[in-house]
Amino acid sequence: DVIAGFLYAILILVLFHPVVDLIDNFNLTYKYAPLIIITLLGFYLLQVAGEAGEMTAVEKVEEQLAGLRIARRCVPSEEPAYLLDIHTSSSAQAGSSRWVAVSCSNESLRVYDRDTLRCLRQYGGRGGVLAGVRFAHTCDSLVFSACSQGTVKCWDVRSATQEPVQVFTGYPSNVFISFDVSCSDLIVCAGTEKVEKDSFLVFWDARGITDCVSASKEPLGVYSESHNDDITKICFHPIEPNLVVSGSTDGLVNAFDINKDNEDDALISTCNSDSSVSSLGWSGEDYKQVYCMTHDEGFCWWDMAQLDTEEPITLLHVLDVRESVCTENHGLHYLVGGFYHEKAGKLFLIGGTSTGEIHLISCSTDGLSLVGTLCGGHSATVRSFCWSPTDESLLTGGEDAQLLLWKPGAVERSLTKKASLKISSSVQKRVRVHNTSLKSRKK
Repeated sequence: DVIAGFLYAILILVLFHPVVDLIDNFNLTYKYAPLIIITLLGFYLLQVAGEAGEMTAVEKVEEQLAGLRIARRCVPSEEPAYLLDIHTSSSAQAGSSRWVAVSCSNESLRVYDRDTLRCLRQYGGRGGVLAGVRFAHTCDSLVFSACSQGTVKCWDVRSATQEPVQVFTGYPSNVFISFDVSCSDLIVCAGTEKVEKDSFLVFWDARGITDCVSASKEPLGVYSESHNDDITKICFHPIEPNLVVSGSTDGLVNAFDINKDNEDDALISTCNSDSSVSSLGWSGEDYKQVYCMTHDEGFCWWDMAQLDTEEPITLLHVLDVRESVCTENHGLHYLVGGFYHEKAGKLFLIGGTSTGEIHLISCSTDGLSLVGTLCGGHSATVRSFCWSPTDESLLTGGEDAQLLLWKPGAVERSLTKKASLKISSSVQKRVRVHNTSLKSRKK
């Protein structure tokens, strides 16, 4: 404390000695000098406190994430399956029901009550392997999923019927393995496997969805020149409906402005991840950044705001996250995905172990750091998650067939015991050897 006080006194002397000289130059009485110095010191301390407050806000969010605990487990299904993707509806009105949709390895789509995790509906089972699940943004009862048989289907979860209210049909050779819905719900886009030499981004007009059973829509058109292998991930911009990014096993992450007349004009940028893309998303203020994860657990992060400047757009490139994040005794075996925390203004990644531990990882331009590890939930690899900014909760699904709801400081209310389930998956991870000779065509 004595040393700290001494250093602090020296700092005050260095900072405010010029002020004393200035007072002397203006022939002001020295009796006013302490008052002036104390005032200036007060402003300085307020500025330092403000900066410390900003740090505390981020630290508080990280502490909250590390403090997530199991609040609910779903009742195990009679037909266990891997839970491959999770999405939640956004309630249009406060207090209204919220749903959770899950795509499963047995080719079914399940809908749960958000609060109780009770299964309400189950669709499909005969329509091919599902490629993700998404709720509409403007009508929270509509849920979409793409499948390997070349269609994207839309169901209304309020209806008791198993039939979709809309079917978006692709071209005969299409096998869809990724899709997304624009934030305005006007456009649906799906990505295909490579067939012969072609892989496609297929677009549909999603307006006018009615409860006319199995009404079908033909595509508006396709992009066919920007990827040369399976298109594994598609993600529309959270607030700008004309922007979309796509990732592929060719290693490229392409950003498009679909308001443009043709594919060449629409292509804003092409970034090279140097590996097969497994997941991607938007982050940063106004969501001007794009990040992606690869099938060999790499991580890339780019700033699209720098495209028209001389500054580099790469914020961070980690070849193998498993080697760069210290996880003490648990280890890090894989990445699941990422989410941007608006309150903290920070990007977080989710990874885990083959025995079910979940790692929360903080991203900065200086590197990646472990925030916390969630234990005691899953007993096998975690395949999917969904972060809810509304109540700052986390939903996770895995190869143990469990759907878990995590909340800060929660106490588990479900009596369901954790079971270690051995399930034979019907889905194989698609990983292709990346051609390292591919180069970015644009900055």
